[in-house]
Amino acid sequence: MSRTQMVTPDRALTGRASSPFVVPATHAVLGTPLAGPWPEGTEVIGLALGCFWGAEKEFWQTPGVVATAAGYQGGYTAYPTYEEVCTGLTGHAETVLVAYDPQVLPTTELLATFWMLHDPTQGYRQGNDVGTQYRSAIYVTTPEQEAAAHATRELYAAELARHGYGAVTTEIRPADGEPGPDAAGPFYYAEAYHQQYLHKVPHGYCPVHSTGVACPLPTA
Repeated sequence: MSRTQMVTPDRALTGRASSPFVVPATHAVLGTPLAGPWPEGTEVIGLALGCFWGAEKEFWQTPGVVATAAGYQGGYTAYPTYEEVCTGLTGHAETVLVAYDPQVLPTTELLATFWMLHDPTQGYRQGNDVGTQYRSAIYVTTPEQEAAAHATRELYAAELARHGYGAVTTEIRPADGEPGPDAAGPFYYAEAYHQQYLHKVPHGYCPVHSTGVACPLPTA
């Protein structure tokens, strides 16, 4: 099966009942819990925009972000490994979990950053990274996030079209529920070496594929 063709549930790898590796307890840069608990009022969203190394760095540097983590979401295989995700047989996208304070960083502003960090018109790729794991996606955990995701997508799609880009391919799905067309399923933390990778390897591979097109914000 081609890595640019989404796997069907019946062909996806089976997965396992628990994580096969230990995830660090603390964010290597921010010093906050990698998997919570976080301060009251913190919201969580999953953002997929290609290789998660460069994307995670951009988000942990954003004021109002409480914690970030690299992981896998949007597929069928429970507790996958990186090697399994790379086969295209899990259905997951490389995803950055972003825990943020919406009083400091409104969701629309966080999503504007998301849109401007990559090219959401490329389908199952970002730049030279090709495969379903590199697709663009937003996995929401609140109705307000879902509304903001659709509103900013509509605005950015129009702006990209004005600059000659094609249709936006970004999927928007709730994180809750059984994985499928209507839900992304759980976020699975990636292996320890992926977490804050560009802090540990400062000159490592850092593919962020911005279009250079600014994202307008919805008006009240």
